[in-house]
Amino acid sequence: MVSGNEFQLVPLDEKKQCPTTAGAGQGGVGGELPEREKWDKPIEFVLSVVGFAVGLGNVWRFPYLCYKNGGGAFLIPYFICLVAGGVPIFFLEVGIGQLTSQGGITVWDLCPIFKGIGYGTTIVCFLLNVYYIVILAWAAHFFYYSFSSELPWASCSNWWNTPKCFTVANKSAPGQLGRVDAVVEYWERKVLGLSSGIDDVGGMQWELALSLLVVWILVYFCVWKGIKSSGKVVYFTATFPYVMLTVLLIRGVTLEGAVDGIIFYLKPDFNKLFEAQVWIDAGTQIFFSYAIAVGCMTAMGSYNSYHNNFVKDCVFIAATNSLTSLYSGFAIFSVLGFMAQEQGVPIAQVAESGPGLVFIAYPKAVTQMPMAPLWSALFFFMIILMGLDSQFVGVEGFITAVVDLFPGVLRRGHRREVFIAVVSGVSFLIGLLMVTKGGMYLFQVFDYFSASGMVLLWFCFFESIAIAYGYGAERFYDDIRDMIGYRLSPWLKVCWLVLTPIVTMVGDVKGR
Repeated sequence: MVSGNEFQLVPLDEKKQCPTTAGAGQGGVGGELPEREKWDKPIEFVLSVVGFAVGLGNVWRFPYLCYKNGGGAFLIPYFICLVAGGVPIFFLEVGIGQLTSQGGITVWDLCPIFKGIGYGTTIVCFLLNVYYIVILAWAAHFFYYSFSSELPWASCSNWWNTPKCFTVANKSAPGQLGRVDAVVEYWERKVLGLSSGIDDVGGMQWELALSLLVVWILVYFCVWKGIKSSGKVVYFTATFPYVMLTVLLIRGVTLEGAVDGIIFYLKPDFNKLFEAQVWIDAGTQIFFSYAIAVGCMTAMGSYNSYHNNFVKDCVFIAATNSLTSLYSGFAIFSVLGFMAQEQGVPIAQVAESGPGLVFIAYPKAVTQMPMAPLWSALFFFMIILMGLDSQFVGVEGFITAVVDLFPGVLRRGHRREVFIAVVSGVSFLIGLLMVTKGGMYLFQVFDYFSASGMVLLWFCFFESIAIAYGYGAERFYDDIRDMIGYRLSPWLKVCWLVLTPIVTMVGDVKGR
């Protein structure tokens, strides 16, 4: 049972009068707190959120799911789940952040009984920061070794290769039993030093450990001054990947077999729409790609000015995110079509998802192109920039949540910078476990459990319930009108009250 006091809401007028001092007494340090930061320009908020949402999942997961689940037909469940589930939660998180000027924990003072949402999403955010950056360490390794006259994964004459190694140039070898592709051997034996299982941790992969350290140092100095530093970095990191993606697309469509790859990517199979798994994949992709239910969107929104038109920003960000996913598919499948033609195999045989696409399929494809090191370097540079954007906002989201919880301690002097250094250092030390010889197995455990679809769906469900019924959907609509100057159509309110809870619960039950 809960007491009536736990349902007590903070008066709206109080929130407007002192959004930067909520929780100031926590931490036990007296005196006036420094003014809370705001974005210098609204475009910095847009670029930061675009950079966070448009991440590796847009490149390595959406195109694979699209071809696997009916090509162009997959766009139907994708956009239904987007409109009924993803976008309403996305708007909700940014909106409550802007309304309260608070991070992912203290924002739930709006409805204190649901404050556990804030603690839960902040824990998930921390775990994501720990393991997501390991992908950047892998990408940095490949990027470094792309600057060589011959790509090291293009041949079988290296110390890590075995007698079973073959290359795509030797087209007769793949059919022989027990053969292992040169790229696979490079990935498993050279990069990962893969052990026999999670119970065999093995030694440290020192090149990866160094890469991880370098990436964490880079992340620290990009976020140590908060949005004042990260807001400037995203002008480059959030836009340049589109230049790289376009260059890779232009190169891809000029290759033989590219058209076959694109047709394979988008050819509709409407019979797939009757399979439950297709709808589950569409829903989980939405919640992953929009980076909701981890508190970061709330943190980014909290740095907006109170009267910023976040609705207009969110519409642009949502459109950019989904169109980028579709656009990435053309760049990826044009190259996979070429790769399939060169090897004389079906496209389905070379199409992969996740790390297999980025660190096996694409590196293998570039070995068959003229000027292979150039295309490899461009691709992995794009991957690094996409990942850095997500990491910047992920770290900022966690830091904002904790600093707003203890502003009296952490918002004074240089304590915030020191706290970021401590968090980065602890995260790096935990991450070292994932760059051991058995680290890939631990990485998969983190990936599967820390931000699983079930966890995110439950958070989204409770966020909808908290705002729609705990705080009040009509009351929140009044707040939005006060912030942006006009009243929205009732669609979002219907979603928060009915559709989004249904979509999240059906996704959770069917996904088990």
